[in-house]
Amino acid sequence: MKNIAVLVSGGGTNLQALIDAEARGEIKNGKITAVISSSPTAYALERAKNAGIPGYVVSRKDYASNRDLTIALAEQLKEQNIDLIVLAGFMYVLTDELVDAYPNAIINVHPALIPSFCGEGFYGLHVHEHALAYGVKVSGATVHFVSKECDGGPIILQKAVEVKEDDTPETLQRRIMEQAEWKLLPRAVSLFCEGRLSVDGRAVHIAEV
Repeated sequence: MKNIAVLVSGGGTNLQALIDAEARGEIKNGKITAVISSSPTAYALERAKNAGIPGYVVSRKDYASNRDLTIALAEQLKEQNIDLIVLAGFMYVLTDELVDAYPNAIINVHPALIPSFCGEGFYGLHVHEHALAYGVKVSGATVHFVSKECDGGPIILQKAVEVKEDDTPETLQRRIMEQAEWKLLPRAVSLFCEGRLSVDGRAVHIAEV
């Protein structure tokens, strides 16, 4: 059984999708054993508490730099025997030390079809604002391994979502979460925990059952 840590900063909607998927038995050979928040007031911690999952706070203000925060976080994850890290709206950029400690064992969900609308500055509603300004007819979500390049790690799963004429950034964000993020993220986590993902350069191969 793989131990999963979910890193959060806010409301924790993707965390809830994972909790619900685990409760339905959709995450095979994996269990969420820790939720770590960058904020002590994040509602995601309440979601963890309600699900009986230990919650922890690693606050940026307690560390001199993002690097110091990352090193402390990596040490805590190792102490807790974490096998897989899921970034679910964690708002701080973690430095290379975490990738070095967990190569191809950190998963992130991005609310666009990478390589579109990704990289520095593309997070949260900003992604959907750019997509609408560009006039795309299709957007979606990408689940990928985290590498040292921002949003540049090997892609595990993607799902396209229609952009509607009357969309606002908020309505598009909600549709992408409901139709793509909340489906892809639990599936990718389960594939990892089942040992069905292998990385060859930038390509991720999914083994058949």
